[in-house]
Formats: sequence, structure tokens, C-alpha cells
Amino acid sequence: MTDVLDTVGRSLADGASMLWQTLWALILGFALSGAVQAFVSRRRMQEVLGDRRPRTIATAGFLGAVSSSCSYAAAALAKTLFARGAEFTAAQVFMFASTNLVIELGIVMWLLLGWQFALAQLVGGVLMVLLLAVVLPRVLDRRAIDAARLRLDDGHSAAEVERAPGRYRTLAGWADAAAYTISDLTMLRRELLIGFVIAGFADIAVPTSFWRSLFITGHGFWSALENALLGPFLAVISFVCSIGNVPLAAALWSGGSAFGGVLAFVFADLITLPLLLIYRKYYGTRLMLQLLAVFWATMSAAGLATDYLFRALGLAPTHASTGRAGQASFGFNATTVLDLVALAVFVALYGLYRSRERLGAGHGYAKDPICGMQVDVAHPGAVSRLGDEPVYFCSDHCRAKWEAGHVSVPLPSSHQH
Repeated sequence: MTDVLDTVGRSLADGASMLWQTLWALILGFALSGAVQAFVSRRRMQEVLGDRRPRTIATAGFLGAVSSSCSYAAAALAKTLFARGAEFTAAQVFMFASTNLVIELGIVMWLLLGWQFALAQLVGGVLMVLLLAVVLPRVLDRRAIDAARLRLDDGHSAAEVERAPGRYRTLAGWADAAAYTISDLTMLRRELLIGFVIAGFADIAVPTSFWRSLFITGHGFWSALENALLGPFLAVISFVCSIGNVPLAAALWSGGSAFGGVLAFVFADLITLPLLLIYRKYYGTRLMLQLLAVFWATMSAAGLATDYLFRALGLAPTHASTGRAGQASFGFNATTVLDLVALAVFVALYGLYRSRERLGAGHGYAKDPICGMQVDVAHPGAVSRLGDEPVYFCSDHCRAKWEAGHVSVPLPSSHQH
């Protein structure tokens, strides 16, 4: 029992150490994401994603990268874009970029795994988006896509809440940005907590020999290929998505996974089992299975290709150079200073968030009652009804959880988004 308690304690401390190393980066990333969401119009996003020309794909990737989301919200927004006229491939590229090409992901990877991983996340993410844009329209069933659009189309296009020019120069505008920041952190709190806890146990409690038994080594290309294919499978069964899977990726790297295998695992945050069920609801079983195959293949291919590219350039990290991810101790150092500054910024943002009504902010927005995400009522992920009042959600996933505990009445088609 003493050994068990010691292992549990060291595992939790290891996970807490990883959180402390990345706290300032998380706050910075979410603050920047909140500002982008508050000041960049989604209507404009939808207008430019109507085809799959190279320029459109590049635009979809850029807009996704500056519209950071959790995996559930990214899937819901991609569904909404598709239902309102965005080309299917462009919508999926947007979804991939909004979870894999975001600043907070890169910063957290840098802190936990090193600059090579942060750079590889960017390079591999771009490569994955390019592969997706090439492969997806050539292998998917066009009839299934058309059927999915008919299923999702409600014949209604809501007018977006008008955003006055220069909102970024007002306290009300920054209060809305702060609300997005707080909402996104609230939305991801469980994913982040689970990710750091699992990573601590994976790093301390799971013997290195176990990870090494999963990841084949010593067979050149075949080892790298096996690692890249196994990475997404671990993501499917781990249920940890978005930034929450980076600490676990650090533990996998400490356990002996190849560089490409770790990258493929990080890229695979969009094929966890709950998300696959959501894709099935959105697009149908046939299209969901096709998406799983294409997503898995592109994630593994991007991880493997980035691995070999970095080896050729002499940039690939070694396990000896990065060591074990969560072993940094607490103490007064540069990380502590950055964390304290970030916490002060967070307190200021939270103050703006709590004062948004007094500052005249919050008009046209609602709060998802399940995950806490701030939702644009003109473009929500899903809508239900409580009595005569609409209830807005970031995704169908949250709406289903809410409706399981409430007697709800579907809104008329003219009010669904």
C-alpha cells in the first residue's frame, strides 16, 4: 500500500509539474484566441470557403488556425460551415487547422517536449492539411456528402450580430474577448485536467518497458511506420483531445515512441471515440467511416513524413536530448515569473468577463450550459428549447447531454442554426 500511495503521489506531482511548466503558455494562447474570436467575423469565414481551390484551402487553414477551438466545438463549427454552403473539404481543413495549427498547442509542445516538436507540429500540421485537401475529395462518396448536406440544411441563414468597426479599442470589445477566453478555458478544463493526470501516471506509474513493448524499435522504416500507425490508435482509445493530449504525448515520448509516432498521436485529437459518434450523427455512418480512414491515414502519413524530413535536416530530437517530460521541479525561476505574470493577466481578464454587462458587452452571445463556452447566437453549434426560451450550445454533443436532463422541445426549423 505504501508503494501504491508513493506512486500515486509522484504521478500527481509529475502531472502538476507539467501543468506548472505550461501555465503561462496556456493563458497566453487562450487570451489570443479569445481576441481573435471576438474581433474576427465568422460571416466572412463562410463567404470564402465555398470551393476547394488552393487559395480557398489556404484560407480555410488560416482561418482555422486563428479560430482555436476544442475538438468538439471545431467539429460543430465545421458542420455549421458545411451546412451553410462551405465546400466539404474546406470545412474539414478548417476543423483540422483549428485544433492542430494553433499557437497554444505549439507553445505547450515547446515547453513539454522541446522546440523541435513545436516546429514539427507546425510543419506536420501544414503537411496534414495539404494531404487532407488532396485525398479527401478523391475518396469520399459524393452522394454521401450530398445526403449529409440535405440532412443538415435547415433552409435558414441567420444574420450575424453586427460588430462595430474598432471594437478592439473599447472595453466592451475586450470584455467579449475575455468572455471567449474564460469560456474556452472552462470548456477545456476537464480535457486539460485529464490530460495532465493521465500523463503523470503514464510517465511515472507505467513502466518504460510497457511503452517500449508497444512501439517497435530497431527495424528502421518499419518501426517508424508502426509507431506512426499506432499513435492515432492510442488517441482513439484515450478519449483525450485538443491540448489535453500533449502531456500524454510527452509521456509516450519518454516511454520510447518514435518522433513520428508522437506527432501522429498529437495530430489524432479529432478521431477520439466520442467524436466519431458525433461524425456519425452529423454525416451518417458511411461517411463517418470514410472520414476515419482518411483522417487516420493523413495523420500517420504526416507524422511519418515529418519524422523523416527532420532526420534529413538534422533536426530530429533524441530521447537523450529531451529527457523525461515532467521531471522539472517547482522553484523560483523564469517559469515561475512568467506564470505569475500570466495569472495577473488572467485575473484582469476575469474581471472584464464579470463586468461585461456593466460595460455593455455580451449582446448576441449566450453561454453553453454544459461546457461553458461562449456561443454566438447567430451561429451556434446547436439549439434546443426550455419553455419559450431557446438554449444555445457549442455542439450537438453538449445539447445531447443537456437534453438528457431536461424536457426539451425542438425549435421550429426557422429558429434552428
